Amino acid sequence: MKKIIVGISGASGAIYGVRILEKLRSAVGVETHLVMSQTAIMNLGLETEWKPADVAALADVHYKNTDIAASIASGSFKTDGMIVAACSMKTLSAIANAYADNLIVRAADVCLKDRRRLILMPRETPLHAGHCELFLKAAQLGAIVAPPMPAMYSKPASVDDIVDHTVGRVLDLLDIDSDFVKRWRGAASAGKVTD
Repeated sequence: MKKIIVGISGASGAIYGVRILEKLRSAVGVETHLVMSQTAIMNLGLETEWKPADVAALADVHYKNTDIAASIASGSFKTDGMIVAACSMKTLSAIANAYADNLIVRAADVCLKDRRRLILMPRETPLHAGHCELFLKAAQLGAIVAPPMPAMYSKPASVDDIVDHTVGRVLDLLDIDSDFVKRWRGAASAGKVTD
């Protein structure tokens, strides 16, 4: 069974974390471990109709962000990786600088030190040089930086389509089947002719 940690931090875009949990809940052989920051909980109320308890119920295990003694805070608790969606610049900075003062950052730090897959979905724009340096530093440490940028070749008809496509591509990075993703099949399959 795959064990996946999902962290939702305080950036706009908490729906990405929620949708990841929804998709993982229906995946065969996946156990989810959820941590939400206080700002993520606030953003759920501001941006969605989701209640924190309902989001927590999507996960197999839910932890408080202050619980540094949780199982996922130790490398001896084996997982298959972690996704931080959405990832605030504060959380990105803490991860890039190994400032593990909460469970989201500590669990991410464990993934990096034990060479487990860590996927960060930073949600901020525009970016200044300091943000870009953090992206680079996180990538150099081994994280995969995957900002939620929509793909237009799938011809999304709704915000849900955009969110689903991005979530599917992130799940691909963990080798979790994303059969709901519209995959690029080349220009000919899109009815376009190229020279």
